[in-house]
Amino acid sequence: MNAPTPAGGLLQPEAAPRTLPPALIESLQVRFAQQFSTTLAVREQHGRDESAFDIAPPDAVVFTESTRDVADAVRLAAQYKVPVIPFGIGSSLEGHLLAVQGGISLDVSRMNQVLHINAEDLTVTVQPGVTRKALNEAVKSTGLFFPIDPGADATIGGMSATRASGTNAVRYGTMRENVLALEVVTASGEVIRTGTRAKKSSAGYDLTRLMVGSEGTLGVITEITVKLYPLPEAVMAATCSFTTLADAVNTTLSVIQMGVPIARCELLDGNTVRAVNAHSKLQLREGAMLLMEFHGSPEGVKEQVATVQSIASDFGGQTFEWAHTPEERTRLWTARHNAYFAGIQSRPGCRVITTDTCVPISRLADALLDSVTEAQTAGIPYFLVGHVGDGNFHMGYLIDPGRPEERVLAEQLNTQLVERALRLGGTCTGEHGVGLHKMEFLQNEAGSGAIDMMRSIKRALDPDNILNPGKIFPL
Repeated sequence: MNAPTPAGGLLQPEAAPRTLPPALIESLQVRFAQQFSTTLAVREQHGRDESAFDIAPPDAVVFTESTRDVADAVRLAAQYKVPVIPFGIGSSLEGHLLAVQGGISLDVSRMNQVLHINAEDLTVTVQPGVTRKALNEAVKSTGLFFPIDPGADATIGGMSATRASGTNAVRYGTMRENVLALEVVTASGEVIRTGTRAKKSSAGYDLTRLMVGSEGTLGVITEITVKLYPLPEAVMAATCSFTTLADAVNTTLSVIQMGVPIARCELLDGNTVRAVNAHSKLQLREGAMLLMEFHGSPEGVKEQVATVQSIASDFGGQTFEWAHTPEERTRLWTARHNAYFAGIQSRPGCRVITTDTCVPISRLADALLDSVTEAQTAGIPYFLVGHVGDGNFHMGYLIDPGRPEERVLAEQLNTQLVERALRLGGTCTGEHGVGLHKMEFLQNEAGSGAIDMMRSIKRALDPDNILNPGKIFPL
């Protein structure tokens, strides 16, 4: 397997960036007025995400405020065969929103309305610019919540487009399981609906699942209906430290195989705990650590806790430290969510090459421990976090952008990590998506036949290749 080859920090685009036709600029100015911008600062803001790639700005930005805005912008772009790249909040990690072929960035952040809360059916319908925190704030009075938590306060549209998951996935699943219906603008500017609020359907092709995870390459999502869940009656969070990473991983494996319905099970290595302590002013024990959360009835939670404590003690787990109040839990999970930024802070001026492989949980120890050994042998600074309850973990290689050899080394380690995950029956990306960074990895994972089928779908739905071109796979 060959890793993607950075060129000045950015993958080579399929074609050189192009400027917008003057007639298109005039049409966009007339239609959108103050919602349209070609200012360099605005364009650069929409040409970066949290990845290690350099800025690749679009030629223009349209701030959409309705489905009609999106449809009109796409129709105008389609007339001139100009690329359109959806933009939510810019928290993606794999270069999803970079305008590698120029074009128009469609900023949907102003489409931030919670449209319908159907508490009796445990569903809610939102516009794509609603963030996960805003959604939970809107529904909390109903006694319900939306559990998908990728860490960043990402938009629901972006989470749907990348098939996000996060810390709660071990119990509540990913966006794939939790999106019921969509409204989507196609490459021609047509508005279609997929799915319904019903919990199941056998009607035709599952277009909702096709769009979830398509990374803006098949349509622009303008409305999402997702599942809600009752707030648990009791919640307990705890940390447990271990002498070795292997002990922490084996504890997780036993917990899952015992069928304990743990809500969150996060792994941090010693490097990450040190960084988190410094960044979030905590005093966690420095070493391999599991950060866990239990949901259910008071009695059910007690049973879960007792079982996990017993399992952890068998693997040398040290004293559980509990977060007893909601404020303590929030502080603990905020620190975990800030682990990425804590890692960056630990090496000022660095960039991060991120990974997010996922393997069958029985092979987690093999995948994770060998990857750590390789990073330590290479001598590159790194941090490690993992949603280990579902076999997903992240290595963050901290590189000096002024030293190209460090980027090359990090990409080599990433390639070795992905190759190992695939050999063990896993995937190159458990939740970040493919974007730019994992295109060659997807080829090795899926095979040429499956990639050809994906290309056929792309060409059928987007014949002029205007929807986020240059992502997932080359045409």
